[in-house]
Amino acid sequence: MPVTGQRVVRRTLGRRLTRLRVATGKSRREVAEAKLGISEPTLHRIETGKVPVTVANVRALCWLYGVDESVTNALSDLALGTSQEEWWDANPAIPDWFKLYVGLEASASAIRTYEGEVVPGELQTEQYARAIYGAERSLEGDAIERHVKLRMQRQAATAARHPKPQLVTVLGEGVLTRQVGGPGVLAAQIEHLCGVARQEHVEILVVPWSAGAHAAMAGAFRIMDFDDPEDPDVVYLESHVGALYLEEPAEVQEYRRIFGLICEASVPIATYASNGGHR
Repeated sequence: MPVTGQRVVRRTLGRRLTRLRVATGKSRREVAEAKLGISEPTLHRIETGKVPVTVANVRALCWLYGVDESVTNALSDLALGTSQEEWWDANPAIPDWFKLYVGLEASASAIRTYEGEVVPGELQTEQYARAIYGAERSLEGDAIERHVKLRMQRQAATAARHPKPQLVTVLGEGVLTRQVGGPGVLAAQIEHLCGVARQEHVEILVVPWSAGAHAAMAGAFRIMDFDDPEDPDVVYLESHVGALYLEEPAEVQEYRRIFGLICEASVPIATYASNGGHR
C-alpha cells in the first residue's frame, strides 16, 4: 500500500534516510560537514519529516551513504511526494495536526479503535456528525456543513480503497445510549453501525455497562498497522487542540494489550442490538 499525503511521505522518507545514515555510523554533524549543502538543522527537519525534500538532496545523501542506484531512485520518487498535496492537505478546515492522521488512515492496512464517548468519525451518519459539531458551539451555519461534508468525504475515501483496511472498533455502551441529536438520530446511527458491521472487513464491538471497570477507561485511542515494514505501527491519541502519535514498539504493544482486553469484555454490536441494548 503506497504512502499517502505529503506529511506521511515526509515521515516515511525521513525514517529511511535516518536508517541509512545510522547504518554508516555518521552523525548529523558529520553529514553537514561533508559539504553537501545540507546543514545540520535542515537534516534534522528532513529526518523528522517536517519539510519537503528535494530530489537533489536525496541523491546527495544517498551518494554520501553509499546507497545503490535502485534504492536511490526509490527514495528520489518519495521526495517528489513530499510536496504533493492530497485533498486534505490543502483544506483549511482540517487542522494541521490532524492532516497527518488522515494520511496515515489512508495508508493503514488495519485500524483498531476504542471510543467511550462518541461514534468514531468514519462510522458516523451525517445527522449524527451534524449534532456533534453543533454541540461544540465553535462552528456556525456553513462551517458545520463544511465539516460534515469533509467527514463524509473521508468515509468515501476509505470505502473506495482496494484492498479495504481492516476496521475493528470497540465502543463503550454509553456511546449507544447518549441521545446525540435525539432518539431518532441515535436510532438511525445504531442501525447504520449494525449495517456497516456486516461487511467482511469491519468488526464493531460494544463494552456493556455490565462489564464494569475495563482496561481502556483512561480514554479513546487508535492503533494503525501498516504493511510496509519500513513504516512503524502508530498509536493515535487525540485532544481538542492536538494529537500524539506514539511509535515506540513498547508503547504500541501496550495499547495492543489493552485493546485485546477490552475485546474480551465486549460483545458484537448485532448481539447487543438484538438483546434490546438500545430502545
